[in-house]
Amino acid sequence: MTRPLSHPARVREPLHARAGLAQPVAAVLTDRVDDVAVAETAARLARARRAPLLLIAVLPPDAKHTGPGPASGPARAVPGRVMPKLGPLALDCIHEVFHLPPGRPSRLAAAKELLTLAARRRAPDVVAARRGPEGLDVFSLIEAAGLRGGPCVHAVAPGAWVPLRLPSL
Repeated sequence: MTRPLSHPARVREPLHARAGLAQPVAAVLTDRVDDVAVAETAARLARARRAPLLLIAVLPPDAKHTGPGPASGPARAVPGRVMPKLGPLALDCIHEVFHLPPGRPSRLAAAKELLTLAARRRAPDVVAARRGPEGLDVFSLIEAAGLRGGPCVHAVAPGAWVPLRLPSL
């Protein structure tokens, strides 16, 4: 017996095939104090959209590749600082490394290259700190996104400083 046309056959794709269709939320991690606030904001956006989190580690142009794996020590250390905060959220994380352009490029060159990397990973949203390396602060990213027509850039204010409290004895 054939299936009636009013009930189309459901095609069950494997989960990993559908996972490639998700549009991740990108977090720009620049090895600064604001990285935790940036990662938490991006994680909230990703969790609300049920999307993976794209962690972009920004490294200086002279950072060398060391070790047998695909990522160097500094490339693992930058997102490693925020992973204790993101671990309990159980989000899928995609790690990417962005090297700052060598020399003294134009003001928006680094921002355009970073947005190109986010677009290659199909990230419609980029979360960045207000302060960052030259060309990667949120204001440069917003201007570069406006010139190239996307993605949406979200600004994160620096976290409030809280003094350490020693336990009273």
